[in-house]
Amino acid sequence: MTVYFIGAGPGASDLITVRGLRVIERCPVCLYAGSLVPFELIASAPKGARIINTASMILEEIIAEIQKAHKKEVDVARVHSGDPSIYSATAEQMRCLKNLEIPFEVIPGVPAFTAAAASLKSELTLPEISQTIIVTRTAMNASCMPEEESLSKLGQSKATLAIHLSIRNLQNIQRELIPHYGKDCPVIVIYRATWPDEQIIRGTLQDISQKVRENKIRRTALILVGHVFKERAEFCNSSLYDASHQHVFRHKTS
Repeated sequence: MTVYFIGAGPGASDLITVRGLRVIERCPVCLYAGSLVPFELIASAPKGARIINTASMILEEIIAEIQKAHKKEVDVARVHSGDPSIYSATAEQMRCLKNLEIPFEVIPGVPAFTAAAASLKSELTLPEISQTIIVTRTAMNASCMPEEESLSKLGQSKATLAIHLSIRNLQNIQRELIPHYGKDCPVIVIYRATWPDEQIIRGTLQDISQKVRENKIRRTALILVGHVFKERAEFCNSSLYDASHQHVFRHKTS
């Protein structure tokens, strides 16, 4: 018996990995985060499978369901949105399973920030503009943030930022980032990336809060900040495909 933590991807049902889908298709028990995982994926579970939406459940209730499956010696598909390694609350579940000596595996998924970049047809790293992506969130009603990871400190890097779980904290984001990025720095808010009702709002650190209010976006949105999103960003070509650049797969051309 094994519990499989599966990243379902950002929303579109065909963005799950082949491995993840195949596990769902054969597991007799499926626990899924119903608020963010498309039901089309869960419909792939085998006929007669025990399917449970965990959106309203607490940790102890989830673990109790897994223990029932463990006693019956049947595999469990534990399906989370995005990738299980990012803001998915899988760590505490894994800790419980370790203590109970219940085996588990992790199957990665497409994270929301890479799916958002795909929707934008954009690269998050551009030569001489930004070569670093910081995936973060801000402190609101959920877990607090370490003091060393405040936006005002992270913003000193001027890296590309992918800010999760913070759409209701935009005004604070503006205050903390404008001193480092400038008022005209591009900001893009992506509501429900890759879902049929996906919405993209473009603005700057100066006006994005107003634009989001006008569009009545209050949840399930990702905030991307960085100069890589300038409409006509000036950047040099990378060395990767430059004729003068030599590497193990290509000798320098004359």
